[in-house]
Amino acid sequence: MTRRAQKKVGVVGLGIIGQRVAENLRRRGFQVFVWNRTPRPFPNFVGSPAEIAALCDFVQIFVADDEALQEIVRQMTSTLGANNLVMAHSTVAPDSMRSAAEIVRRRGSQFVDAPFTGSKLAAEKGELIYYVGGDEMALRRARPVLEASSKEILEIGAVGDATIVKIATNMVTAVTVQVGIEALALAYGAGISPEKFGAALRCNASHSGTLGFKLPKIIEGDFEPHFSVNHMLKDLRIAARMGRALDVGLPATAAAHDRLLEEVRNERGDDDYSSVARQYFAGNLLQVDKDNGAALSEQLELRERPLKETVRDPSVAEPSEEQAVPDIPQDPSSQSSASGEASEESDSTDVTLIEPTVKSSETETAAIEESKEEGHVSSEEVAQESPSERQLPVPEEDTPRGFFDRFRRLGRSAK
Repeated sequence: MTRRAQKKVGVVGLGIIGQRVAENLRRRGFQVFVWNRTPRPFPNFVGSPAEIAALCDFVQIFVADDEALQEIVRQMTSTLGANNLVMAHSTVAPDSMRSAAEIVRRRGSQFVDAPFTGSKLAAEKGELIYYVGGDEMALRRARPVLEASSKEILEIGAVGDATIVKIATNMVTAVTVQVGIEALALAYGAGISPEKFGAALRCNASHSGTLGFKLPKIIEGDFEPHFSVNHMLKDLRIAARMGRALDVGLPATAAAHDRLLEEVRNERGDDDYSSVARQYFAGNLLQVDKDNGAALSEQLELRERPLKETVRDPSVAEPSEEQAVPDIPQDPSSQSSASGEASEESDSTDVTLIEPTVKSSETETAAIEESKEEGHVSSEEVAQESPSERQLPVPEEDTPRGFFDRFRRLGRSAK
């Protein structure tokens, strides 16, 4: 038996990422035990997180949110000991990560803060990237286990620091995809084909791996979840709380947050977060181009608002602090639907361009309690065991404001 085969690793949470990490560990020669809140037909499935900690020196936790992480580590406390090393991969508030670490350390065990980035395909190939935080000895001991499912391990600092970096990078991801969708809608509405826009973007310095992965799927109308609306929304709410605590304004993050809220209102919280594109168009853009055959610029009427409504007059004073719109609304009391939405269902080959709106709330409340689902993942990929369980409350909205009037519906040409 090899030295690696003697190592027992427990994986808690068999979502899209967790189950692939477990498979990679097994392929690399580790003895793997697993647990998930919902039982799965997986080898070495055990009865509880406590049993995982009793059987395995190394424990990797892939759960959805702060509450789930706290619950798991508490359930393990009865069997944690000096030999255990716990690696937490959830995207949670930094204070929650530090609290989980304290619970584990009180039992004499080691703890590593290890959120990750990477897609479902990256997880399958063992090419995730882990951001890690913890003491030097724990990080050194964790490295061989993390290497089984990663291509890079980036040491950030103390426990909680890696989580801060993960929240910040998720902000970049959310805003990048949002502005990419807006740019596509603008170019498409003005008659530029999706193929030409994509080709131009690939040659541009603003192109990124995220846009390269997401825009083709958006164009095809493919919103199969890789990272859900609900989970991205949760991460942006964490960012909002951090921003308020640090007195850092996050207006771009707030705008992306409001778009995600609109998807929750439309009961699409378990779709991929790129599904906000539906607020601009619906359907497969390439198929629409093929079916219609004519230049889109001849079929669309783009009606811009007067310049005075879209460009602020420098001579006009900024709103007072009392009038300022909060960074990200948090009030979950209202379930009202957004105005400006198309109410009709489109044919699969129709495309509807809809007014981009930015919604805000007059009040901010404490963070909404997130439901937990150990099978879900709170980083780049998410599994949705029960979509209805993951819908989030919808904050109250203000009167929408946006850059464009509504685009006219692009109907399929009569044949």
